[in-house]
Amino acid sequence: MKSIKYYVMSLLMGTLVTMSFSSCSDDDFTETIFPDTEDVLDPSSATYQLDKWLKENYLDVYNLDFRYKMQDVGTNMNYTLVPATYENSLDLAVLAKYLWFDVYAKVVSPDFLKQYGPRIIHLIGSAAYNPSNGSMILGLAEGGIKVSLFRVNEMDVNDFYSMNEYYFKTMHHEFSHILHQTKSYPVEFNALSVGHLDGTNWTARGPEVHSLGFVTNYASSAYREDFAETIANYIVLTDAQWERIYELAARGWTTANSDDPNASYYCFFYYTNNEVDEEKKNYIDESDVFTEVDADGVTQLYYRTQRDSDGNRIKVYPVPDTDGIDGVAYLQKKIEIARTWLRDDWGVDLDALRQEVQYRQTHYNMEELRKQVTDIQ
Repeated sequence: MKSIKYYVMSLLMGTLVTMSFSSCSDDDFTETIFPDTEDVLDPSSATYQLDKWLKENYLDVYNLDFRYKMQDVGTNMNYTLVPATYENSLDLAVLAKYLWFDVYAKVVSPDFLKQYGPRIIHLIGSAAYNPSNGSMILGLAEGGIKVSLFRVNEMDVNDFYSMNEYYFKTMHHEFSHILHQTKSYPVEFNALSVGHLDGTNWTARGPEVHSLGFVTNYASSAYREDFAETIANYIVLTDAQWERIYELAARGWTTANSDDPNASYYCFFYYTNNEVDEEKKNYIDESDVFTEVDADGVTQLYYRTQRDSDGNRIKVYPVPDTDGIDGVAYLQKKIEIARTWLRDDWGVDLDALRQEVQYRQTHYNMEELRKQVTDIQ
């Protein structure tokens, strides 16, 4: 299977970690930290309905300033960025409340995100790209105070898979960082990945990372990213998506050129003329493999798109799993560590969060959600 040459979900943490909620216990969460803006809202403004709704549902309730009018001083000037559209900002604002804030309010406490959530959410219309490796930056969390979300203008509200990939997984990922910066997660989590992280070439890694116990290639870039990615993906990915990850985690992986960090990885190979001989080994992409049950009830694997010189189907063999790691067991252990930490340190039921998110992400009516804003007089 070919490695991904660029990354589509890079969630980069800000450098102000030491500032992260250093004054949590001193904040008075009954009062807003932002100036009272009620008097400056202009009912004749074209954006009045959304501005009023954001104030009443984010600023007044969660002490959070939801900014969709892009502020250049709040962005990195090294990126070429454009503002988010009003329509997509409205959609993301109501969806974020429904799929994130309302979930925590129901499952944990109405005050949980008010106390521990970010103080600013900043929407950016375009994507930003990391010049060092070409990865797409979807979210930035700056000191646990501000979360910036990019690529808003490409949002598709009818596709919850892409919504999760580009926005809501980002939100849960960044919030996991905020929590573990406040209360450290168990060191035993890191021990599961010793010797298998790659902070430089993680963008070139593909599904083979599952066999090493990582949920994504970005998770394999650093311990803290592994922890945040584990929680975020556990919450938003469907049962079918997790079954696929476990399936890939249970396989062996190899590369035709192990000296090349950008080489393609494969989980199947075949032997020329079906003669099992290392010198006749050929590597095959997983997409060219199909299964068939023979007359004896045995599952056979075959090359999908090619046949041998005699016109016979080419048999395919699984790559032996020789990395010495039980990828499925490692993934499950990481989830269990995160589950226990959230329960014991935060009083948060990870499975209840996941259950609520799984239901909501397939049960929302955009027209009804939009009416919260558009019906404002």
